[in-house]
Order: sequence, then C-alpha cells, then structure tokens
Amino acid sequence: MGSPRPGLRARIVGLAGAWLILALGSTWRTRLIGAEHLASCRAGGRGFAYGFWHGLLLPIAYLNRGQRATVLVSLHRDGEYIAQAARRLGIGSVRGSSSRGGARSLLEMVRLGRRGEAVAFTPDGPRGPRRRVQPGLPLCAQRAGIPILPIAAAARPCRRLGSWDRFLVPAPFARVVLAYGPPLAIPAGIDRQRMLALWTPRIEEALDAAERAAQQALDDWDGRPRRGAPPRP
Repeated sequence: MGSPRPGLRARIVGLAGAWLILALGSTWRTRLIGAEHLASCRAGGRGFAYGFWHGLLLPIAYLNRGQRATVLVSLHRDGEYIAQAARRLGIGSVRGSSSRGGARSLLEMVRLGRRGEAVAFTPDGPRGPRRRVQPGLPLCAQRAGIPILPIAAAARPCRRLGSWDRFLVPAPFARVVLAYGPPLAIPAGIDRQRMLALWTPRIEEALDAAERAAQQALDDWDGRPRRGAPPRP
C-alpha cells in the first residue's frame, strides 16, 4: 500500500492528535480565573478576539474546546495538522499567516468578528519571534471593532519543549490554571502605523500579565509563597 495522500495524512495525524489531547487533558485538575472577562466579551452577542502565546496552545485549546471559536492557522504542513486536530475539538480554522495568504485570511477573520463570532490568534506564530505580537491580531480587532481577550495558562508539573516557542505540555494529572485577562479595545480612528506602535506593546504586556496571573494562581493552589513578577519564561 502506498503512502497516504497529504490530505489523508493530515486527517489521520489530526485525529490522533485530538485523541491524545483529550486523553491527556481529561487527567488534569483545572481552575479558571478571570471568567468575568470572558463573560463581558460574550455579552450582547458581539464578536471578540482571543489572544494567547503560541507556546500555550495545548492547554488553552483543550480548556476552550467546543467554544465555537475560529483560530488563524498557518499554511505550513504542521498548520494543517493543527487545523485538523482543532476541528475535532470543536474549534474552526482559517488558513493563512503574516507571510502567506495573510491578506485574505485576515479579511476572513475580520468578517467573522463583525458577524459576532469569536476568533483566535497566536500573535507570535507560526514561527516567531517568540512573545512578539505580529500585526494580524491588532489589525483584526481594530477593523472588526471587537475587543481582544488575553488568555494564558500555567501548569505543574509540566515540560517545556525545545521548540522556538518553548511549547508547554502539562504532565498527566497536572494542575492547570487558565486565566482570562481584562479585554483590550483598540480605537477605530488611529492610522495603522500609530496604532501598531501604541498597541503592540500593550497587547504583549496584557498577554504576559495574564500568564503571571495564571502562574500566581497556580502557586497559591500549591501553597507556595507569593513572589514578585517573574521574568519571561
């Protein structure tokens, strides 16, 4: 029998990946903080944009499964695997990135946001630089007139992979905290260059602040003493 066609291979890998995520995630002990921020974004049926670092994709995808969000996924081969796995977790996808298919995919995400749907971005993906926001998320939020909802996660015990994003993999039976941060609303009447200069660092800080909140909640759960703001992991 020959090698599976690329589309079939992606479906097989996506199905296996989704099964592994569900099996692993079902063992986690989880807590949620900042649920009021999620509720405020959902109120009134308006759209909004989830924003989270690429390295936190695994726990965030599992803990937001079935939320009827649409995530921007790269056109690379691994992006197809992610899209197939996401579909089986109840998460839609639009294919594109800042370098390939970017304009078309951004327009589709804007359309979905204006229609009142939730969209999701990993703004440092698909290849980095790590923890540096690329233009897609702020441009989508401004053009669609929707808020950005920062999300982060922390886990213990866990493993950080040697990938560019230091991908977080919570261990079986780990304690996992999911944190939503206060929404960010980008004004409509700012030109692109000034908007990106002002809002890119604010979004980066909001995503980092959500992760600090998740880590602090995890430390409190474990009974560890409170500490100052940690350096970026």
